[in-house]
Amino acid sequence: MKFYSLNNQNIKVSFKNAVIAGIAPDKGLYFPEHITPLSIDYFEQIEQLSDHEIAFQAIHQFVSEDIPDEALKQIIANTLDFDFPVVDIEENVGTLELFHGPTMAFKDVGARFMANCLGYFSQGEKQDVTVLVATSGDTGGAVANGFLGVDGVKVVILYPSGKVSEIQEKQLTTLGQNIEAMEVDGVFDDCQRMVKTAFLDTEITDHKKLTSANSINVARWLPQLFYFLFAYKQAKSKGKEIVFSVPSGNFGNICAGMVAQKLGMPVKHFVASTNVNDVVPKFMESGVYEPMPSVATISNAMDVGDPSNFVRIRHLYQDDMETLQKSLSSHSFTDENTKAIMKEVYSKTGYVMDPHGAVGYLGLKEYQKSNPNTFGIFLETAHPVKFLDVVEDTLEISPQIPPQIMKVMDKEKKSYKISSYDELKQFLLDD
Repeated sequence: MKFYSLNNQNIKVSFKNAVIAGIAPDKGLYFPEHITPLSIDYFEQIEQLSDHEIAFQAIHQFVSEDIPDEALKQIIANTLDFDFPVVDIEENVGTLELFHGPTMAFKDVGARFMANCLGYFSQGEKQDVTVLVATSGDTGGAVANGFLGVDGVKVVILYPSGKVSEIQEKQLTTLGQNIEAMEVDGVFDDCQRMVKTAFLDTEITDHKKLTSANSINVARWLPQLFYFLFAYKQAKSKGKEIVFSVPSGNFGNICAGMVAQKLGMPVKHFVASTNVNDVVPKFMESGVYEPMPSVATISNAMDVGDPSNFVRIRHLYQDDMETLQKSLSSHSFTDENTKAIMKEVYSKTGYVMDPHGAVGYLGLKEYQKSNPNTFGIFLETAHPVKFLDVVEDTLEISPQIPPQIMKVMDKEKKSYKISSYDELKQFLLDD
């Protein structure tokens, strides 16, 4: 299996080289050469498979030329050592809880899978790999935790100053060892721009081996398809067509779900639920893609004005709008909408949603207005305690702090404040 650049399909590399490079030399995102559907038996008998077996068969075609089966099984075991329950909220609505991992966010899966792949690839290498990553919230903590102490790998995380929650900031600035945090005077899009610029700066890349742990990296992006399959396994017995509603920022998560659909997963539709950063909802209406400066919201991990992975979704459907609309719809919601539904669901069911999950719930309910006889699954992408101020302010309750969070709360923050690309460049050259 080769991976080609979405800017030029003649640029083809192995999975290993795509992971290590992060992005193609022409700035394109890497995409698998083909997606071969899994057998019908795989889906008909999925209840008999363990999560590890489901994941192994799903990812095998993409990585098998570079990772032997036994090594892949160990990588999967290291990645998936926590649960992914679908919890019924009300009739025809469940939530896929993706916050049972070490940093209590869905990105634990992609970050751990990628860290284990890089650790495998770096065996016997003389030159360290520097992982450069931009975060709007949870990516930073998941990457920091996933790569902590991995031999031959250094991590530099860029995050927008004052625009991540206190807990998110603690998770990415307190670990030390091979993890460095850069606090950027700007928004997430500024951080992402700096990362992309560094990859194309030969003054840096001539001396350092850089890669990215954002969802632009195939090893961060593809394994996210695992938990859509785990959810299907749990919801299959409902006997209804399944719809996934995904809170969407950089669109890697929902794109991975759509790859699972291309693998043959029987799912009726995907809903991309966004906050007021509504580039994709507008595109789905008009067919015109117009990036915009991101706007700060209470669902900060989705504050993205030019989602990198949407180009992968468009490519998956050959840029055919009619075909895409059959599989995808997209809706945006305000902070006021988000808080109101958090209150409503809590008062009716006792379930505490984080603001991102709440946006996912809203998108699902919008879709089910015209498709009522479906079983809808919205993704709870982070534990509500990670957005403690929003939850306390909205619901007037104080959720218990889980042990994964408690262990970082008293640690001292350490970050380097920067306001320009030149400062990042100098840091990388001096490091």
